[in-house]
This record gives sequence, structure tokens and C-alpha cells, in this order.
Amino acid sequence: FIFLFSVFNRRTGEPPLINGWIPYLGKALIFRKDAFRFLLDQQKKLGDVFTVHIAGRYITFIMDPFQYVYVIRNSKQLEFHEFADKMASKTFNYPSLSTGKFPNLKENLHRAYQYLQGKPLDVISDHMMKNLQDIFEWKCSRATAWETEKMYKFCCSVMFEASFVTLYGRVPAADGHKVISEIRDKFIKFDASFPYLAANIPIELLGATKKVRKELIHHFLPQNMTKWLGGSEVVQARQDLFEKYELLGDYDKAAHHFAFLWASVGNTIPATFWAMYYLLRHPEALAAVRDEIDHLLQSTGQKRGPTYDFHLTREQLDNLVYLESALNESLRMCSSSMNIRISQEDFVLKLEGDREVGLRRGDWIALYPQILHMDPEVYEDPKAYKFDRYIENGKKKTTFYKAGRKLKYFLMPFGSGISMCPGRFLAMNEMKMFLFLLLAHFDVELAENKSVRLDNSRMGLGILLPDVDIAFRYKLRS
Repeated sequence: FIFLFSVFNRRTGEPPLINGWIPYLGKALIFRKDAFRFLLDQQKKLGDVFTVHIAGRYITFIMDPFQYVYVIRNSKQLEFHEFADKMASKTFNYPSLSTGKFPNLKENLHRAYQYLQGKPLDVISDHMMKNLQDIFEWKCSRATAWETEKMYKFCCSVMFEASFVTLYGRVPAADGHKVISEIRDKFIKFDASFPYLAANIPIELLGATKKVRKELIHHFLPQNMTKWLGGSEVVQARQDLFEKYELLGDYDKAAHHFAFLWASVGNTIPATFWAMYYLLRHPEALAAVRDEIDHLLQSTGQKRGPTYDFHLTREQLDNLVYLESALNESLRMCSSSMNIRISQEDFVLKLEGDREVGLRRGDWIALYPQILHMDPEVYEDPKAYKFDRYIENGKKKTTFYKAGRKLKYFLMPFGSGISMCPGRFLAMNEMKMFLFLLLAHFDVELAENKSVRLDNSRMGLGILLPDVDIAFRYKLRS
């Protein structure tokens, strides 16, 4: 009855509404259980545009990828930054940037991302490569015979430490490695609660999460950060910027730094795991990527071995087409970012084919690229991992079609338009370098035969985590 009544009360031009029968929650429970299946079912019943009531929010989903561009280019009426600021300030416990207390801070923080592009990207990527090599050299010294570890734990340990040192610098204390390990362990505990915080569940209901968050933020207080050596330009620029705002306390600055750390590794770690997992599950993929890496080393006269450092230019990294394709394929299969915009006014969104969608002020508009990533019209046999899916005639493939029409957007693990991740180039470089060093140094294989599935509890929030960890083993290549 509620469903029929709500649809009947829609204004002219507004999409059909799926309301649900539970007050406030609406369709939240079924959406959380399996958003992908739920959205596909609604698309079959109602078409490519419909609104769903989810936990007090009215979210209009645009399902047709040819219509994405009309949402993305309407950045004035369909806003993202205010939504992101509210969610991040609550999750990471710093004051909202939208209150007017900190004029231009949001814009200036955004400008600091220039240090993750162009020439500064080369500098920070070189530092990341050196820090990864230091960690892999230490692994090499132990792996003269087969070493067995859990894969997610391995990826988390290597990527967290290398990213932390690259961004924030080395902890000079004798137990610097131990300090970073302690931060990582707390980070993992906080990260487990992240989906609940993002869903607006009060942190007081999440056990020790509030205490853990406070401890993590305290690591980034100015008196601690000044001791760290060799931090990145992007973090230094952020530090300098925060100093200009007297109303921003030391705890607030530290909370911003912690949020930046989460943004840097929260999705990169699981993405690295999936890239490694799928390669190890598919021997032909592993062989092709390793051959490409070996060929590059031979052609540039670089020797393999624990005592040799590798040097890679951005062009050389970009030319590893099999490595990039394998990485993109795993991103296609494991990413679940919901691209959200909020309507700033009562507004008619004009779509392709003279179609119009009526939106109310405060309505959420969502693109759900996972539907696109698993569309059999775009990707043949989409549930299968095909490491060379993004290669055509030996070169990168960037043209994909649906219903005979070329798609502008076909792979969207990093968001879209104004909400696109500013660190995406560094993230791709980091994951490529991790896989490059792993396969250049080691023979690697799975040590147990079990399938790992996607854990859907982060549906809509980025890269999905594995539901279980899996053992693998590695030893130095002869």
C-alpha cells in the first residue's frame, strides 16, 4: 500500500519511487545485503531511472551508462564536495570545512593535489619505488627457501609501510618499523568500522572504534610529525596550509592527516590484494605479466637479485600493457564505488533523447558503475577474469561498446567528474610497482586451494575486501 501510495504521489516528471514498508529504513536492509542484484531487479521492472528510499534518503539511480555524462557535467546543480565534507568530517572527527570558519581551506586543500600529478608525481612515485624496494629486499633476505604468509596480511603490511614512509617520512626512532606496525594494526581496527561510520551509525555504538580513532589521530599531532624525516611535498603543503588557520586546533590538523592516510591506503590495499590474487589464480596471466617484466629488465640492462635496485621511468611503467590490463581487470571485478551527487535545488535533469527527470532539493543522484563493469553487453563473460581484456593488437584497449555504441565511460574504479580520486595516478603506480617487484624477485604460488569471494559489506564505498584471507608462498627466483 505504501509503495503504491508513494508512486501515486510523485510529481510530474519524477521517476518511480521504491519506498519499502519499514519506516525510515525503506529498502536499506535489502540494499545492504545485495545492492547489485536489487538494482538490476528494479531496472528490469522500472527502466533506467528510478528512486529508492534508503535510510531516510531518496536516491535516484541512473542506470544507463550513456546517461552518466549528463549527471557528471551538471556539477553546479548536482554537488559532491559538501556531501563528501560532511561524511569525512564526521568519520575522521575534524570540523566541517563548509561552516565558513575556514575560508578557502577546501579549495586550497584541493590545489595541494597538484603534487600528485605531472613532475611531482614522478618524484613521489620514485620515493614509493625506493621504499617498496627496501621492504622487498628485507623479504628477499628471508626467502631463500619457501616462505608462507597470508596474502591480504602481506599486501597490507608492505603497502601500508611503503605508503606511510613515502607520504609522511621515516620514524627516526630505533623502533621506527615497530611504530608504523602499531599504527597499521590500529588502522585495520578502525577500517573495519568504516562502513558503519559512513552509514551514519554513531561511533559510540561501535565498541572500541572511538578510542582507536583518537589514538590514531594522536600519532599525527604536530609534535610527532615534526620528528618524521623525508615526508612528501603533498603532506608538507597540507601542513603549511593548516598553519594559516588559527581556528584549526592541533587535534583537528592531526585528524585531517589521518583522513589523508586513510584515503591513500584504504582502497589501495584491497585493490593490491585482488590484483595479486587473480594473477596467482591464473597461471597464464602470471606468466604473461612476468615475461613482460623480464623483457623490460633485459632491454634496459637491469639485473635481478636482492642486491640490485630497479629504476623505472613513468613511460616504462605505462608501457607494461599486460600488467596494466591485469590490474584494470581486477579493479573491474572488485570495485564498488557509488558516485553520489546531491541536488542543490528543485531541478529538471535533462538526459539523452529529450528525457527529463524531476529532482527535489536534497535528493541524491547515484551512478553505480559496478552494474556497468558486470554488463555482458560491454564485457563478454563479465564474471570471468580475463587478464588481457584491456589489450588490443598489443596496445592498450580504450574503446568499449554497448548496443553498438561507443561508451565514454567503461571503467570507473576511481569515481567520476568532480568526485574522481585525485590520487588515482599515484595509486595505479603504487600497485604496478608492488606487482613488478613481487614478480621480478620471487617465484610465487598459492599455498591453499580455496576460493576467495568479495565481502559486500563495503558495497558502494570503494574496493570490496576479501571475505577470507588465503595463504601463499614465495621464494627468491633463481
